[in-house]
Amino acid sequence: MPLLRVVLSALVLVAPLTRGTPACALTLEELQAEPNLTPAALLGHFSDFKFQLRGNTQNPGLFLSSKTRDCDDFANVAALVLKAKGYTPRIVVVTLENVTHVVCYVTETRSYLDYNHRRDRTLVPSDGTLPDIAQRVASSFKSRWHSVSEITFQAGTRRFIRTEFQ
Repeated sequence: MPLLRVVLSALVLVAPLTRGTPACALTLEELQAEPNLTPAALLGHFSDFKFQLRGNTQNPGLFLSSKTRDCDDFANVAALVLKAKGYTPRIVVVTLENVTHVVCYVTETRSYLDYNHRRDRTLVPSDGTLPDIAQRVASSFKSRWHSVSEITFQAGTRRFIRTEFQ
C-alpha cells in the first residue's frame, strides 16, 4: 500500500506539468529524412492538425509547428516532402462554386493527398488529369468545379503552370 501512495503522489505532481503540453511538432527536415515514408504515412502525420482558413500560404515550418491552417499549406508541405523522398508530386488547385480547394497529386501512386482526408489517411485515386482530379474534388464537396490549375509555391506565392476550365 505505501508503494501505491508513492506512485499516486508522483502522478499528482507530474500531471500538472504534462497537462496541455503539445506533442512535439515535426520539422520539414525530419519529415524529409523519415525512412520509408509513403504518401499515406505522410498524410497520417497531419491527423491532429486543425483547419483554419487563411488567405496566404504560410511558411512550412510555421504550418508544422502550429499544427493549424488549411489545404494549400498542407499541399505545399506534402509536395516538398514527397519530392525529397523521390516522388513526383503536383499541386492542384480546384475552383468550385463556393470554395477553392488544393490537393497534392502523386504520380507514382496515381492518387492525391487531400487535407480533408488527413484523419482517415485515405489517398484519393485519380488518373492524374486535371479534369479528373477536379471532378473527384468537386464530388467530395457535392459541388461543381469551374477551373483546375497545376501550380507551384515560391516563397509563399502561387505560380500557375497550366489551367483548364469546365
